[in-house]
This record gives sequence, structure tokens and C-alpha cells, in this order.
Amino acid sequence: MKFENILVNTNDRVTTITINRPSKLNALNILTIKELNIALDNLSNDESCKIIIITGSGNKAFVAGADISEFYKFSKDQAYELSAGGQSKLFDFIENYPKPIIAAINGYALGGGLELAMACHIRIASDNTLMGLPEVSLGVTPGYGGTQRLPQLVGKGIAMELILSANMINVERAERVGLLNHITSQENLISFSTDLAKKIISNSSSAIAASIKCVNSNFKDGENGYLTEINEFSNCFQSEDFIEGTNAFIKKRKANFK
Repeated sequence: MKFENILVNTNDRVTTITINRPSKLNALNILTIKELNIALDNLSNDESCKIIIITGSGNKAFVAGADISEFYKFSKDQAYELSAGGQSKLFDFIENYPKPIIAAINGYALGGGLELAMACHIRIASDNTLMGLPEVSLGVTPGYGGTQRLPQLVGKGIAMELILSANMINVERAERVGLLNHITSQENLISFSTDLAKKIISNSSSAIAASIKCVNSNFKDGENGYLTEINEFSNCFQSEDFIEGTNAFIKKRKANFK
């Protein structure tokens, strides 16, 4: 399928999705969110794709925020649908996606861009990256999960500071507070992300999907994360991957997961 605002490329079971609006610093608009949702939905059942890397085109921005010019005149009801629809179609969808998603962050990751990165399972940034949630400087709150995911990643106090000040932070502080997994150079960002992706996909896909579900359950109201873990652990014992993995371990060979 041909998209207007994103590029999708799969190579050796690693799919890279590039948000391709460089003239807008890859800002998220409604069409881009829709296209990302369609692409991810298609890839969820694509056996040639085992892991996804999301990045931005150019060398200035991962995603510099939401496209304010598109919605600044929205009514309250329209704004509600914008936030609710975006969260369900993209941000919550990514967080609960059964295949690992890595955010390869190159340049500005602000507002909706940082919210997109935080929804991903792993975050790797180039050393020129600046991150922040500047929404209060525009008279609005973060609307795509920023007030929820940022405290989960960095703690309440630091999240309050970043949200209320609207300040940007560099990669060194972002890594120090737990917002980033790794920092690398801009030239090595995709290769670094791809190397990690290939390490991940050497493991059991079914166990990876179950692990994502277990970790996420710890942050969901009304869910007992320990019980989810017990159920997913026991479910693994019925899988072909478990039989292959344990047999490979006992026979001291490398597992060959399907």
C-alpha cells in the first residue's frame, strides 16, 4: 500500500517506518496517525516482520509535535475526539502491540513526538536530540498520553517539572532519568537500532508478545500484573517455541524458533 506521509521498508524481518514530512519537521497530523495505524495493523499479521523501528525523515526531527495548524480552531468536542481517537488508533495501539517497537529518535521529539516515542517499547536517540512536552506554553495539556507515560518512565516529580515548565532536555539528562535506553551518533542511529532489533528477534516471538503484555499489565488499573505473568508463563508451556527453546538448551544448541 502506498502512503502519503510515511515510508515502510522491511529487510531481514526488521521493518522500518519513517514519518516522512520533513518540511513540517515530521509533525503528526490526522492523516499521518491514520497511516501509521494502517501500516501497523497490516504488519501485525505479516510473518516477514518480527520487529518495527519508527523514525523520522531528515536530520532535524523525529517528530516535532502535533500539527497545530490543523486543529487550533477545533471545538471542545472535536478536541476530545482528536485526543481519544489518536490514543486508541496509535499511542495505546503501539504500547500494546505484540511485536516490539523501537523509537529511533533523531532530532526534536516534542509534544506528540515525545508521546509517540514514549508509547514505543524501547527508545534510542541520536546525540543531537532534544525532548520535551511544551503543550502548557500553548495553553493546553499533553493529549496523547504524555501526562500518564512520562511519570511511569521518570517518576512523578521529574514528570511534573518537565510538563509544567515546558522545558526541553538533552539526551544526557533523558538517559539519566530513564526516558532513553541508549544514546548514539546520528550516523549510527539506524544501524544501532537494527543491531538491537536483530538481537531481539533471535528470541521467541510468542514469548516476546507475552512479555510485552505482562509488563504493560503492571500499569493498567484493575489488572493484577502478577496474575497476568502467571497466566502468560503457563500459556508458554503449550507453545512450540517453549519445546524448541528448552530442547535446544538441554542439547546445548542454538534454538531455531519458528
